Amino acid sequence: MSSQVNSKEEEEVAPLQRPPSPPLHTTFAARGLHAQNFPAHKPRDLRIPSPQAITHVAWSCDGKRLAGVGIDKITRIWTPETSMESRAATHFSGGHSDDVDYISWNPTHPELFCTSSQKDRRIVFWDARQSRHTQQIILKISPVQTNYSPDGRALIFTSAGHQLFFLTYGKDGDAAKTQWHLSDKDGSIVASTAMFNHVGDGIILTHHSEHSVRVMDYPTLALRESPAAHVGGCVAVALDPRGRYLASGGYDSIVNMFDLSEWICVRTISTCENAINALSFSYDGEYLAIANTGSYIDICATETGTPLHRVPALAPSPTVTWHPSKYVFAYCGQTKLREGGPPPVAVISLFGGGI
Repeated sequence: MSSQVNSKEEEEVAPLQRPPSPPLHTTFAARGLHAQNFPAHKPRDLRIPSPQAITHVAWSCDGKRLAGVGIDKITRIWTPETSMESRAATHFSGGHSDDVDYISWNPTHPELFCTSSQKDRRIVFWDARQSRHTQQIILKISPVQTNYSPDGRALIFTSAGHQLFFLTYGKDGDAAKTQWHLSDKDGSIVASTAMFNHVGDGIILTHHSEHSVRVMDYPTLALRESPAAHVGGCVAVALDPRGRYLASGGYDSIVNMFDLSEWICVRTISTCENAINALSFSYDGEYLAIANTGSYIDICATETGTPLHRVPALAPSPTVTWHPSKYVFAYCGQTKLREGGPPPVAVISLFGGGI
């Protein structure tokens, strides 16, 4: 892993603009908390020679494994506390006939995960303790993003056509074997991204051409809330682990923070100069990482919206994800081709301390 950012590979990144000071009672000091010293850390970048990008990274529920997909049919899983070198990754293959796009870990078991591919139209389930997949589901549509329910017995996914579908885990009819099967919900609901709430009795949906966030009951799918969020489309959401806030990001480069008890926007973060790609809260909910179409990741304080640090990245990242119990996050992407420069490479990066 290289801890140095090659200045020739990164674009000029504008420094963070500091907003006015927040109310004193919301600061870390007033709440008796020690603020993390993020500027003391540097990104650790793993470059993988590939003409394609790493499109998604995800931590296992215990934080011991980090998985990355995107450059081929293989899912690569590292144990970051041991090594993040390319040769240290465990490879999982044979489940897909084309490039893997997305990976989700089961929130109840650190060995179970699923992968999806838009090109081969499959969702494949795996157990990290064995090399062969445990189940393969072939679909008629292209799955884009997958998310487990909190109990690990339902899976929600969106398609390339911006439709919403469900898989459930159990016995189908008189079948003796317990496995995943496609729900009878017909995909009539439109969504670009979808996730469960922390309890599992609701889902949160966004659509790239809608300005609002939709919150629906599960499994009835009755609309519960639909707060206006963004001009030009909402493309990313994240739930505060404490259950206080929902963060949303859009093409307008703004991040809104909604109070979940009243469903009102309590603060707006406007530090980014680019459209938002992904959002992620730290394990304690105190920090929000913002990935966007620029070559940087912003870290902001949740309770104040104050920008704390801008992390230079080798490339724009389609995703960012905090470790489930440490102040470390992972992100990924692909470097750009520059005239006279080296060929593009796929990148997985870690930022923060503790690993």
